[in-house]
Amino acid sequence: MGWLFGTDGVRGVANDGLTPELAFRLGRCAAAVLVGDDPGRRGLPVILGRDTRRSGDLLEAALAAGVASAGLDVLRVGVIPTPGVAYLTRTQGAAFGVMISASHNPAEDNGIKFFSAAGYKLPDEIEARIESLIGEPGRVSFAPDDSLPRPVAGGVGRIYNGEDRAEDYGRFLEETAGGSLEGLHVVVDCAHGAAYRLAPQVLRRLGANVHVLGDSPDGMNINVGCGSTNPGLMQAAVREYGADAGLAYDGDADRVIMADGNGSLVDGDAILTICGRHLAAQGRLRNRAVAATVYSNLGLKLALQEDGIEVLETAPGDRYVLEAMLERGLVLGGEQSGHVIFLEHNTTGDGILTGLQVLKVMRETGRSLADLAGQMPRVPQILTKVAVRDKRAFAHNERVQEVIREAQAELGAAGRLLVRPSGTEPVIRIMGEGMDDARVRAAVERIASVIEAELG
Repeated sequence: MGWLFGTDGVRGVANDGLTPELAFRLGRCAAAVLVGDDPGRRGLPVILGRDTRRSGDLLEAALAAGVASAGLDVLRVGVIPTPGVAYLTRTQGAAFGVMISASHNPAEDNGIKFFSAAGYKLPDEIEARIESLIGEPGRVSFAPDDSLPRPVAGGVGRIYNGEDRAEDYGRFLEETAGGSLEGLHVVVDCAHGAAYRLAPQVLRRLGANVHVLGDSPDGMNINVGCGSTNPGLMQAAVREYGADAGLAYDGDADRVIMADGNGSLVDGDAILTICGRHLAAQGRLRNRAVAATVYSNLGLKLALQEDGIEVLETAPGDRYVLEAMLERGLVLGGEQSGHVIFLEHNTTGDGILTGLQVLKVMRETGRSLADLAGQMPRVPQILTKVAVRDKRAFAHNERVQEVIREAQAELGAAGRLLVRPSGTEPVIRIMGEGMDDARVRAAVERIASVIEAELG
């Protein structure tokens, strides 16, 4: 990660840290790095989508202007899930794609993430090249006489409305379901975000009985008390309506957390277990392995090992899961948070698609979601986060590092701890895992207390 890009693009408070001036500059610099002077690519459009945040219009206009000032056309596809931008970028022959969203962050935040022409998130080295053109921390250049291309007259780019392209993505999602979902009753929480129209439409067209929550965005209610980070409403609705399953997306719908018919949560680890075993039984799990981050529950390994399936551990972040999948030729990988990548279908985590794959397994096996999720034994795991003033100080604070070392030594081989700064928020994330829940909980609480005292 550099000074501008985090683990999932650029994020900040909209119109403060993430200003329209910076968005304009990002558009120009990304065009220079991703297209440059290549005549074969300069005639290709740039796909631009956003979620439902009020600041999305502002940043969309600025970024589109920046791209157009570099001589490229922009196709605005409107409110659409992040994986929809990835899909359209690779299927519409685009130069690159851009999504304006801060995912699960609060409404005052926003973000900008880029996709290559092939629909993949950009590698670190490409993001570093874009950063180098923008400037240095605190000294971003907005000078009109920069060295980047600035065509005039007929050379400037045009900005087109392409909101109807979301329907192409919707039809693609329906095809991945592989058949009707008639007879299934589901609750869908769209988090007042990017999936608020598309997800219910797709599920209903597939024949499911759908009860919808979080489908009234007002620009400021995205992720508020709902969605994958606040699934309680979805769980309660599943129990109230006697649904077979619940699905809760985050603001840009690249992740999903589910609930079984009892209202019990089914997270990304359980989804990897369900779909990994099903794909293996069909002979479709390439290299008989699944990629997952170090934060995945030990129960994932235990469940998949029963079927001889390897779990390849990666650094936190879906981009690192994807890198491992591409390197090893895998088709399935993901995170406990519900980012799950099905490379047979799409190039990034996709909440709607993931939910459809789980519902497909339920239909094909005739088993309930509770039964399928029960395949994974869950080792006690505690996850928490501590808000800090400056997360960069974490690595250099000796008292914090000392208490982490002491806590791990006390747990020994019977437990593990992972403590790291978030790549998208000003917080330090703490994970503790082990069979002795009380000891693990005490270790996590001790670390959190010291971090709060030292860095909070």
